[in-house]
Amino acid sequence: MDDPVPEAADPKRDFSGKTPPASLLEWALPDEEATIALARNLAELACGRVPGGAPAGGRIHLRGELGAGKTTLARGLLRAAGVTGRIKSPSYTLLESYNVSNLYFYHLDFYRFSNAHEWRDAGFDELLDTRAVVLIEWPEQAGTRLPPPDLDIRLDYAGTGRRAVLSAHSEKGQLWLTYLSASRR
Repeated sequence: MDDPVPEAADPKRDFSGKTPPASLLEWALPDEEATIALARNLAELACGRVPGGAPAGGRIHLRGELGAGKTTLARGLLRAAGVTGRIKSPSYTLLESYNVSNLYFYHLDFYRFSNAHEWRDAGFDELLDTRAVVLIEWPEQAGTRLPPPDLDIRLDYAGTGRRAVLSAHSEKGQLWLTYLSASRR
């Protein structure tokens, strides 16, 4: 299946005729293969493999209902980044960590948190290193205590598929979305 084609949520142009940096993109994800393709694109960016792109590392928040594809997207990103072996869901352990070529990956799941302070009490604030890739499922369970991500991804049901809305919250996130938007046209 071909890579998903993003749609710029706001295709306005500035007076120079150039498209401004993307701050919001939408993707149709008709099936799991499309979700994995999006994950592969994100892995290239998070691993710093894009010439002239941002350095490796970044924070990505994954939101959506149960079964919307958050773990599928995270697993696809980790696999594309070079993680080998079994990639477990952190639903019960809260954290799964990986190291690929001296780049750390932390996959967290806050679904079971009942208090916004629990993530910090567990020591997870120490993992928010800018030189690591941090994937957080259910970040809303931490309330407003988490620092903003570089990229926030909301996955929603759309018929038999899914719809992803990616929003940038940092300069790195803006670079990622601008690259994704330009590379898919």
